[in-house]
Amino acid sequence: MLLPVAGETFNVEVRGSGRPLVLLHGFPLDHTMWEAQLEFFSTGWRVIAPDLRGFGSSVVTPGQVTMEQMADDCRGLLDALEIAGPVTLCGLSMGGYVAWQFARKYPDRLSRLVQCDTRAIADSPEAAANRQKLAEHVLSAGTEALAVAMLPKLFAPTTAQQRPEVVKAVRAMIAMAPPAGAAAAQSGMAVRPDVTAELAGIRVPTLLVVGAHDAISPPDEMRAIAQAIAGARLQVIEEAGHMAPMEQPAEVNRAIAEFLAV
Repeated sequence: MLLPVAGETFNVEVRGSGRPLVLLHGFPLDHTMWEAQLEFFSTGWRVIAPDLRGFGSSVVTPGQVTMEQMADDCRGLLDALEIAGPVTLCGLSMGGYVAWQFARKYPDRLSRLVQCDTRAIADSPEAAANRQKLAEHVLSAGTEALAVAMLPKLFAPTTAQQRPEVVKAVRAMIAMAPPAGAAAAQSGMAVRPDVTAELAGIRVPTLLVVGAHDAISPPDEMRAIAQAIAGARLQVIEEAGHMAPMEQPAEVNRAIAEFLAV
């Protein structure tokens, strides 16, 4: 459905009823990456999966869109859906960056946190510069440049062999991403803050999920995040890379369901 938020239009998929579970997609994808989770959790939860600003059918804002701005959008979407109480928030990669900012700004709207294949540290100066260069390239060459740059890093070695449909689906999502939206988000990720020092301040139950073969946010890095958050759990998903919820949906769903059941 399309919802108005602060004068802009956002697309959001809502399924099921019950306690709210919000799913924030990675870059440069859209809400459909969560299809397996939408189907699985909608039997007992009200699952909410928006297209973040610049992606899918949501508003495209050229220039630079920060992770904090996307977190504000999420707060606005909850208000538009008349959800006043706290929610479980689950983010992957860029969606995780947004979730950190949501947790920082709106702790009263958060009951549980699930972070999949994401990072707490900021980009190094070199990585930030590379992001900016890629953002400029996408504006002129289109999102196929993102597919070429990203696809080799996203999956476990066995995924392409055993689940080629997953790679195909991710490539299609990247191809459909609006170039201006992808470039703006890339620029925003380049300036995202380091939240490592803020992890100890997170007071809600937290689950960290990471693919065993994740080359972008490696298991050791996510283990350090889990150790910094009081009581946090870490679940390593075998035969998965950076796209664990799509590569091994049954295992990821089981891990999240067990976490939510406590």
